[in-house]
Amino acid sequence: MFKNKTIVFTSGTFDMFHYNHLRMINYARALADILIVGVSTDELVMSYKDKPVIPFQERLQIIEALKTPDIVIPQHTLDHTEIVQKLNIDAFVVGDDWWGKYDYLKDLGVDVFYFPYGVGVSSTNIKKSIHDSYEEKLKSQQETKPKSVKDPLLIGK
Repeated sequence: MFKNKTIVFTSGTFDMFHYNHLRMINYARALADILIVGVSTDELVMSYKDKPVIPFQERLQIIEALKTPDIVIPQHTLDHTEIVQKLNIDAFVVGDDWWGKYDYLKDLGVDVFYFPYGVGVSSTNIKKSIHDSYEEKLKSQQETKPKSVKDPLLIGK
């Protein structure tokens, strides 16, 4: 059925979907006759970093809504050996923030491409920016808040 077709697999958390996610998926699409995209489950993500902001089912639906993937599947493990063998994957694309992590796939005959993800553009950095901005706004509000006699902390002082 898929003879003489190049099957490419890419995967990620795809939390707070952004431009570099799209660029990496489009890059993988350009290499593929058939593109399979794996979306990491919340449980998998929490095994190596904070829980995603966007729940797994919603992240999965976002990727399914793109026109580029042919197949979208849940990703339950960072070890891609089984999926490569079951789905006859020819190539794997992942962000270069994972540089070297998937070189073991080369021993299985898979071409591994570390996509140049870009400096500063990541869901982690977006979350940090939002958090820092919120903290700064709170601090600013506290510094400019007038001390009112009605303030329960000031009663009796």
